[in-house]
Amino acid sequence: MDRFKIYSQSDIDQLVNGRYGETKLGERVQTYSDSSANTLVSTTELAKSKARFVLLGIPEDIGIRANLGIAGATTAWQPALKALMNIQSNHFLRGNEILVLGHFEIDEPDSSSVNALREKVAKIDDLVYPIIKAIVAAGKTPIVIGGGHNNCYPILKGTSLAKRQAIDVLNLDAHADLRTMEGRHSGNGFTYAFANNYLGNYFMYGLHQNYNNEAIMSQIGSNPKLTAVFFDDILKGADEKKLLSGMKASAGLEIDLDCIENVLSSASSPTGFSVNDIRKLILTCDKQFAYLHIAEGASMLLDGQESKSTAKLIAYLISDFIKTQKVNLKA
Repeated sequence: MDRFKIYSQSDIDQLVNGRYGETKLGERVQTYSDSSANTLVSTTELAKSKARFVLLGIPEDIGIRANLGIAGATTAWQPALKALMNIQSNHFLRGNEILVLGHFEIDEPDSSSVNALREKVAKIDDLVYPIIKAIVAAGKTPIVIGGGHNNCYPILKGTSLAKRQAIDVLNLDAHADLRTMEGRHSGNGFTYAFANNYLGNYFMYGLHQNYNNEAIMSQIGSNPKLTAVFFDDILKGADEKKLLSGMKASAGLEIDLDCIENVLSSASSPTGFSVNDIRKLILTCDKQFAYLHIAEGASMLLDGQESKSTAKLIAYLISDFIKTQKVNLKA
């Protein structure tokens, strides 16, 4: 049965590699205070925590398979959490800024047909958005490790409902994910978010000309709410300044790991941003974001490819984000 598993401190302790004379983030992070909770998350209880950032995982690849992609995104959450929990706690990042909430446990549908997978994604939407809504309503910033990029839709829905407004998004991605409303999958989350008025202005940075169809190109060219900078143009000198200046407050930050070259994901690419390009963008950005969503990464794909570095990369991106957002809050 689909559910949300709330973590206790003992769940975190099992991930920490302790060392005498050192303190790791996992020894400083907070967990949900209501020990009687099973799967229900209360805005009131979350608001009691002094942590500003709430970390959770959506380890599923049903949305990716519903978009005819390669399975494996289920494998990112646990290794990434372990990598993050073993970062050193120091004056740059203490760890008590983070509440580790838990992860979704999602059953496979009875059928592996595309239609069954897409129907299941719609059920995942309904499972995810109330948790995001509770976090945002408590005044916290969700940090979500996926999982397929289909989850941008329930994250946007939950954030929008909590803030009672449409949410702008900056998406670092090789793909626009604006495919048609043919049933829910990882390639049309932003389409559904637009259709239901959860998405305001949509800013895309790093799209690949080779992997966005003509219908999507036409949408970008005709809809003033869509602004894109293609990676092909970044190679010729284009940058993100125009995008960042156009975003309203409370924008969401989406990072699809397929935009970074040679990172294991459902649509890995030999060309794209370097890891340090993305780190620099996060570390130098002066925007306050409503949430961070890291999607499509994998430690192992169904076709046998493996990478131990994906988990550590996700940990770097999350720690960069928290450090920068802490500074921006004080500015």
